[in-house]
Amino acid sequence: MTARAQSQQKGQGSMEKFPNEVEMPLVDHLEELRRRVLLSLLSVVIAAASCLLFIKPLVRILEEPAQSIKFLQVAPGEFLFVSLKVAGYAGLTLALPFILYQALSFVLPGLSIKERRLIAPAVAASALLFFLGLAFSWSALVPAALRFLLNYGSDVVEPIWSIERYLDFVLALMLATGLAFQLPVLQLLLGAFGLINWKQMLSSWRWVVLASALAGAVLTPSTDPITMLLLTSAITALFLTGVGLVALTDQVKEQIHSKTDRPPTAN
Repeated sequence: MTARAQSQQKGQGSMEKFPNEVEMPLVDHLEELRRRVLLSLLSVVIAAASCLLFIKPLVRILEEPAQSIKFLQVAPGEFLFVSLKVAGYAGLTLALPFILYQALSFVLPGLSIKERRLIAPAVAASALLFFLGLAFSWSALVPAALRFLLNYGSDVVEPIWSIERYLDFVLALMLATGLAFQLPVLQLLLGAFGLINWKQMLSSWRWVVLASALAGAVLTPSTDPITMLLLTSAITALFLTGVGLVALTDQVKEQIHSKTDRPPTAN
Protein backbone atom coordinates (compact mmCIF):
# COMPACT_ATOMS: atom_id res chain seq x y z
CA MET A 1 0.00 0.00 0.00
CA THR A 2 1.42 3.34 -1.03
CA ALA A 3 1.78 6.28 1.32
CA ARG A 4 -0.97 8.13 -0.54
CA ALA A 5 -3.38 5.23 -0.12
CA GLN A 6 -2.53 4.99 3.56
CA SER A 7 -3.17 8.71 3.94
CA GLN A 8 -6.52 8.40 2.17
CA GLN A 9 -7.47 5.44 4.37
CA LYS A 10 -6.57 7.39 7.50
CA GLY A 11 -8.61 10.33 6.25
CA GLN A 12 -11.62 8.11 5.63
CA GLY A 13 -11.27 6.61 9.11
CA SER A 14 -11.11 10.07 10.62
CA MET A 15 -14.22 11.15 8.68
CA GLU A 16 -16.09 8.08 9.93
CA LYS A 17 -15.05 8.82 13.49
CA PHE A 18 -15.62 12.59 13.24
CA PRO A 19 -18.27 12.95 10.47
CA ASN A 20 -18.87 16.68 10.94
CA GLU A 21 -15.31 17.67 11.73
CA VAL A 22 -14.42 21.14 10.45
CA GLU A 23 -10.99 22.59 11.05
CA MET A 24 -11.22 26.10 12.46
CA PRO A 25 -8.60 28.50 13.76
CA LEU A 26 -8.47 29.17 17.48
CA VAL A 27 -9.79 32.70 16.93
CA ASP A 28 -12.89 31.33 15.19
CA HIS A 29 -13.49 28.88 18.04
CA LEU A 30 -13.25 31.68 20.57
CA GLU A 31 -15.57 33.84 18.50
CA GLU A 32 -18.14 31.04 18.31
CA LEU A 33 -17.82 30.45 22.07
CA ARG A 34 -18.34 34.17 22.74
CA ARG A 35 -21.39 34.22 20.49
CA ARG A 36 -22.99 31.21 22.16
CA VAL A 37 -22.27 32.54 25.65
CA LEU A 38 -23.84 35.87 24.74
CA LEU A 39 -26.90 34.10 23.30
CA SER A 40 -27.22 32.06 26.50
CA LEU A 41 -26.96 35.17 28.68
CA LEU A 42 -29.47 36.97 26.47
CA SER A 43 -31.91 34.08 26.81
CA VAL A 44 -31.61 34.26 30.61
CA VAL A 45 -32.18 38.02 30.58
CA ILE A 46 -35.22 37.74 28.30
CA ALA A 47 -36.70 34.88 30.36
CA ALA A 48 -36.05 36.73 33.65
CA ALA A 49 -37.59 39.94 32.28
CA SER A 50 -40.65 37.97 31.15
CA CYS A 51 -40.96 36.42 34.61
CA LEU A 52 -40.59 39.86 36.18
CA LEU A 53 -43.77 40.93 34.40
CA PHE A 54 -45.65 38.20 36.27
CA ILE A 55 -43.67 38.38 39.51
CA LYS A 56 -46.64 38.93 41.84
CA PRO A 57 -48.58 35.82 40.70
CA LEU A 58 -45.29 33.89 40.80
CA VAL A 59 -44.57 34.98 44.38
CA ARG A 60 -48.12 34.08 45.40
CA ILE A 61 -47.57 30.59 44.00
CA LEU A 62 -44.37 30.26 46.01
CA GLU A 63 -46.25 31.42 49.12
CA GLU A 64 -48.87 28.67 48.83
CA PRO A 65 -46.99 25.98 50.85
CA ALA A 66 -46.82 28.38 53.81
CA GLN A 67 -50.64 28.30 54.05
CA SER A 68 -51.89 31.15 56.27
CA ILE A 69 -48.52 32.58 57.31
CA LYS A 70 -48.31 36.37 57.23
CA PHE A 71 -45.28 37.71 55.38
CA LEU A 72 -43.60 41.01 56.18
CA GLN A 73 -41.30 43.36 54.33
CA VAL A 74 -38.85 44.16 57.11
CA ALA A 75 -36.55 46.47 55.15
CA PRO A 76 -37.04 49.21 52.52
CA GLY A 77 -36.99 47.73 49.04
CA GLU A 78 -36.91 44.14 50.31
CA PHE A 79 -39.67 42.97 47.98
CA LEU A 80 -37.94 44.66 45.04
CA PHE A 81 -34.77 42.63 45.59
CA VAL A 82 -36.86 39.53 46.22
CA SER A 83 -38.66 40.10 42.93
CA LEU A 84 -35.37 40.36 41.04
CA LYS A 85 -34.05 37.23 42.74
CA VAL A 86 -37.15 35.16 42.01
CA ALA A 87 -37.25 36.38 38.41
CA GLY A 88 -33.57 35.47 38.03
CA TYR A 89 -34.07 31.94 39.32
CA ALA A 90 -37.16 31.44 37.18
CA GLY A 91 -35.48 32.91 34.10
CA LEU A 92 -32.44 30.66 34.50
CA THR A 93 -34.69 27.62 34.85
CA LEU A 94 -36.73 28.51 31.77
CA ALA A 95 -33.61 29.24 29.72
CA LEU A 96 -31.84 26.03 30.76
CA PRO A 97 -32.90 23.98 27.67
CA PHE A 98 -31.64 26.73 25.34
CA ILE A 99 -28.36 27.01 27.29
CA LEU A 100 -27.82 23.25 27.04
CA TYR A 101 -28.57 23.40 23.31
CA GLN A 102 -25.93 26.09 22.84
CA ALA A 103 -23.40 24.08 24.84
CA LEU A 104 -24.05 20.93 22.82
CA SER A 105 -23.90 22.83 19.53
CA PHE A 106 -20.44 24.09 20.49
CA VAL A 107 -19.06 20.81 21.85
CA LEU A 108 -20.55 18.06 19.66
CA PRO A 109 -18.79 18.89 16.35
CA GLY A 110 -15.43 18.15 18.00
CA LEU A 111 -16.49 14.81 19.47
CA SER A 112 -16.37 11.35 17.96
CA ILE A 113 -19.53 9.39 17.18
CA LYS A 114 -19.05 7.28 20.31
CA GLU A 115 -18.65 10.37 22.49
CA ARG A 116 -21.72 11.99 20.95
CA ARG A 117 -23.82 8.93 21.72
CA LEU A 118 -22.73 9.28 25.33
CA ILE A 119 -22.69 13.05 25.95
CA ALA A 120 -25.91 14.13 24.23
CA PRO A 121 -28.23 11.69 26.10
CA ALA A 122 -26.38 12.44 29.35
CA VAL A 123 -27.03 16.17 28.99
CA ALA A 124 -30.69 15.59 28.12
CA ALA A 125 -31.10 13.24 31.10
CA SER A 126 -29.36 15.77 33.34
CA ALA A 127 -31.84 18.50 32.39
CA LEU A 128 -34.79 16.13 32.86
CA LEU A 129 -33.55 15.01 36.29
CA PHE A 130 -33.01 18.63 37.33
CA PHE A 131 -36.65 19.46 36.58
CA LEU A 132 -37.77 16.26 38.33
CA GLY A 133 -35.73 17.35 41.35
CA LEU A 134 -37.49 20.72 41.36
CA ALA A 135 -40.86 18.99 41.15
CA PHE A 136 -39.99 16.57 43.97
CA SER A 137 -38.77 19.39 46.17
CA TRP A 138 -41.87 21.49 45.53
CA SER A 139 -44.35 18.65 46.06
CA ALA A 140 -42.67 16.80 48.95
CA LEU A 141 -39.72 18.52 50.62
CA VAL A 142 -41.00 22.10 50.88
CA PRO A 143 -44.43 21.17 52.35
CA ALA A 144 -42.84 18.70 54.81
CA ALA A 145 -40.25 21.21 56.00
CA LEU A 146 -42.78 24.03 56.41
CA ARG A 147 -45.25 21.77 58.18
CA PHE A 148 -42.60 20.77 60.71
CA LEU A 149 -41.39 24.32 61.23
CA LEU A 150 -44.94 25.65 61.62
CA ASN A 151 -46.00 23.02 64.15
CA TYR A 152 -42.85 23.32 66.22
CA GLY A 153 -43.39 26.04 68.78
CA SER A 154 -46.71 27.23 67.33
CA ASP A 155 -48.22 27.29 70.83
CA VAL A 156 -45.44 29.59 72.07
CA VAL A 157 -44.76 32.04 69.25
CA GLU A 158 -46.81 33.43 66.41
CA PRO A 159 -45.11 32.75 63.06
CA ILE A 160 -44.60 35.94 61.08
CA TRP A 161 -41.90 35.51 58.45
CA SER A 162 -39.77 37.77 56.30
CA ILE A 163 -40.65 37.30 52.65
CA GLU A 164 -36.98 37.36 51.69
CA ARG A 165 -35.96 34.70 54.24
CA TYR A 166 -38.88 32.49 53.22
CA LEU A 167 -38.19 32.65 49.49
CA ASP A 168 -34.45 32.13 50.06
CA PHE A 169 -35.34 28.97 51.97
CA VAL A 170 -37.70 27.64 49.26
CA LEU A 171 -35.43 28.48 46.32
CA ALA A 172 -32.30 27.09 48.02
CA LEU A 173 -34.08 23.82 48.86
CA MET A 174 -35.38 23.41 45.31
CA LEU A 175 -32.00 24.20 43.76
CA ALA A 176 -30.18 21.79 46.09
CA THR A 177 -32.64 19.01 45.28
CA GLY A 178 -32.28 19.60 41.54
CA LEU A 179 -28.50 19.30 41.85
CA ALA A 180 -28.79 16.16 44.01
CA PHE A 181 -30.88 14.53 41.27
CA GLN A 182 -27.82 14.58 38.96
CA LEU A 183 -26.37 11.52 40.75
CA PRO A 184 -27.60 8.84 38.27
CA VAL A 185 -26.12 10.76 35.33
CA LEU A 186 -22.75 10.91 37.10
CA GLN A 187 -22.92 7.17 37.77
CA LEU A 188 -23.73 6.41 34.14
CA LEU A 189 -20.80 8.50 32.92
CA LEU A 190 -18.40 6.81 35.36
CA GLY A 191 -19.66 3.40 34.24
CA ALA A 192 -19.53 4.28 30.53
CA PHE A 193 -15.90 5.43 30.79
CA GLY A 194 -15.02 2.23 32.65
CA LEU A 195 -13.89 4.00 35.82
CA ILE A 196 -16.15 1.90 38.06
CA ASN A 197 -18.67 -0.92 37.56
CA TRP A 198 -22.03 -1.54 39.18
CA LYS A 199 -20.70 -4.20 41.57
CA GLN A 200 -18.18 -1.75 43.00
CA MET A 201 -20.92 0.86 43.34
CA LEU A 202 -23.24 -1.54 45.12
CA SER A 203 -20.52 -2.77 47.47
CA SER A 204 -20.08 0.77 48.80
CA TRP A 205 -23.76 1.28 49.68
CA ARG A 206 -23.01 1.85 53.38
CA TRP A 207 -20.75 4.79 52.55
CA VAL A 208 -23.35 6.10 50.13
CA VAL A 209 -26.05 6.06 52.81
CA LEU A 210 -23.70 7.94 55.15
CA ALA A 211 -22.81 10.44 52.41
CA SER A 212 -26.53 10.84 51.59
CA ALA A 213 -27.25 11.67 55.23
CA LEU A 214 -24.45 14.23 55.27
CA ALA A 215 -25.63 15.69 51.96
CA GLY A 216 -29.19 15.89 53.30
CA ALA A 217 -27.93 17.77 56.34
CA VAL A 218 -25.80 20.16 54.27
CA LEU A 219 -28.24 20.79 51.42
CA THR A 220 -31.30 21.27 53.63
CA PRO A 221 -31.46 24.95 54.62
CA SER A 222 -33.90 24.36 57.48
CA THR A 223 -31.89 21.48 59.07
CA ASP A 224 -35.14 19.89 60.28
CA PRO A 225 -35.10 16.06 60.55
CA ILE A 226 -38.14 15.46 58.31
CA THR A 227 -36.68 17.26 55.30
CA MET A 228 -33.25 15.74 55.86
CA LEU A 229 -34.76 12.25 56.01
CA LEU A 230 -36.75 12.79 52.81
CA LEU A 231 -33.76 14.17 50.92
CA THR A 232 -31.48 11.41 52.24
CA SER A 233 -33.99 8.77 51.13
CA ALA A 234 -34.29 10.39 47.70
CA ILE A 235 -30.51 10.49 47.20
CA THR A 236 -30.19 6.84 48.27
CA ALA A 237 -32.99 5.83 45.89
CA LEU A 238 -31.31 7.76 43.07
CA PHE A 239 -28.03 5.98 43.81
CA LEU A 240 -29.70 2.56 43.63
CA THR A 241 -31.42 3.62 40.40
CA GLY A 242 -28.04 4.62 38.96
CA VAL A 243 -26.56 1.25 39.97
CA GLY A 244 -29.39 -0.51 38.16
CA LEU A 245 -28.90 1.60 35.04
CA VAL A 246 -25.14 0.94 35.03
CA ALA A 247 -25.77 -2.81 35.47
CA LEU A 248 -28.26 -2.76 32.59
CA THR A 249 -25.79 -0.86 30.40
CA ASP A 250 -23.00 -3.34 31.19
CA GLN A 251 -25.31 -6.25 30.34
CA VAL A 252 -26.21 -4.72 26.98
CA LYS A 253 -22.51 -4.13 26.23
CA GLU A 254 -21.70 -7.77 27.03
CA GLN A 255 -24.46 -8.99 24.73
CA ILE A 256 -23.21 -6.78 21.90
CA HIS A 257 -19.61 -7.94 22.38
CA SER A 258 -20.66 -11.59 22.50
CA LYS A 259 -22.52 -11.20 19.19
CA THR A 260 -19.63 -9.43 17.48
CA ASP A 261 -17.02 -11.89 18.79
CA ARG A 262 -19.03 -14.96 17.77
CA PRO A 263 -17.42 -16.68 14.71
CA PRO A 264 -19.60 -16.80 11.59
CA THR A 265 -21.35 -20.09 10.95
CA ALA A 266 -20.51 -22.00 7.81
CA ASN A 267 -23.28 -22.32 5.22
